[in-house]
Amino acid sequence: MKRAGIAILAAAVAGCVANPGAPGGASAPHTESCQAVSEQEVAGLFDRWNRSLQTGDPRQVVANYAERSILLPTVSNQPRYTVAEKEDYFHHFLEDRPQGRIDARRIELGCNSAVDSGLYTFTFARTGAVVRARYTYTYRWDGRKWLITSHHSSAMPEKQ
Repeated sequence: MKRAGIAILAAAVAGCVANPGAPGGASAPHTESCQAVSEQEVAGLFDRWNRSLQTGDPRQVVANYAERSILLPTVSNQPRYTVAEKEDYFHHFLEDRPQGRIDARRIELGCNSAVDSGLYTFTFARTGAVVRARYTYTYRWDGRKWLITSHHSSAMPEKQ
């Protein structure tokens, strides 16, 4: 009987350690399943975004973003939260016909999330301008596809 009491106490303590934030120390069931993704697939998400730039259609670019997402763009000081704000930014950005190229990157994979950070260069066909920038894209699996949840881009501070 004493051994049974010790076993029950040990199981209860183990439950508290396994999930200390759960009420009463009970472990909450984990129902989320993780969508498998490779670094190559995450790299392809930038290619998908870059191809959408080539359409010249802001709506196609914004379709890469989750409903609740933020865009901190390269050539605007205004954070873009809504679809309309993102479309407004891309309407102007696309006028110069940008083409992006990744120069260096690091990709981190998580459960239904991924981060792609590094350096990229944009060449603008209409003006011939070249802009080198730092970037971070965070992605989340929505159950159907990978979408951008945050996109930060800032021009390199040093002139090249």
